[in-house]
Amino acid sequence: MLGFLQGFSYGLFMTCLPWLLVGLANPRLAVPLASPNRWQVISRYCLLFPFVSVLLWLTSLWGGFSPSLLGWLAGLGAIAVSLPLERRMRGWWSRRSERRRQAQMAHDAERQRAEQERNAYESGVAVLDPARPPADADDLVRALCVAKQRLLDVRRPDLAIQADRLYSRYRHVLGVLGSRFENGEMAFERSRGLVREVCLGAVDTLTSMASQASGVVGVDEAFVRRRLAKEAQLSVEERVALKRRLELLESTERRLKQLAARNESALTVLDDTAVAMARIETNRPQASRGTDQALEELRRFVDRAERYGRSID
Repeated sequence: MLGFLQGFSYGLFMTCLPWLLVGLANPRLAVPLASPNRWQVISRYCLLFPFVSVLLWLTSLWGGFSPSLLGWLAGLGAIAVSLPLERRMRGWWSRRSERRRQAQMAHDAERQRAEQERNAYESGVAVLDPARPPADADDLVRALCVAKQRLLDVRRPDLAIQADRLYSRYRHVLGVLGSRFENGEMAFERSRGLVREVCLGAVDTLTSMASQASGVVGVDEAFVRRRLAKEAQLSVEERVALKRRLELLESTERRLKQLAARNESALTVLDDTAVAMARIETNRPQASRGTDQALEELRRFVDRAERYGRSID
């Protein structure tokens, strides 16, 4: 065994110089890294492998000087055999690390998206299921379901929430109108028509948002930013292309924010409508006289009752 190690150390030491020359000519042939350089070649074949061969030679001297031919041949072919194996192991490890990193990024993105959805939802907001619209859904509610599904298809659930908020406001305003007016009244029909017009405009905005988002749905912003972080390793053409892609993402996001702000204005109008309609008193009062008058008469009655009790005593 010690003789095999002696021969192996001799063969390994002898191959360091040829592999050094090959690596200096083309580092990719001598170093199993993705982007090797000549300093790595020098450190590998002037320091690492010579040190390993000397260490093996010194260790094997305990058995005397008896290098074997088999060990020498194994040492000559050690680097040639180890390079593809190491390259394959490094590739497997990098792919495994990349999969784990992608899974972690997807998990973090999903958690952030869920947190954004929780923060975006208001209390009392009804959630629309695009696949199963409400049983009493009219054409406006069905249009909201279609718009929400389109936003979900382009992976923008943070924007699809606006469909739920519009549906809740629409249902609430119709409920307030129904409690203040009778079906068929001109005021009721006029108010409901205006509310529908506002909501239909918001549906058009949601559809436009889905169309805008679909244009960049295939662009991975995280990947673009990672590539731009390694700007020194990029060619001029790739750097320009990546920056242009990032500009498209940013301009699309600005446009989506503007459209979302337009829908926020529509939601505010619906809230104002609900409050204004709720303040309208259209029902006939149940009491025959006003509240203040009734309270005053009740006080006078209590005073007369007390005097009546004292007179009896």
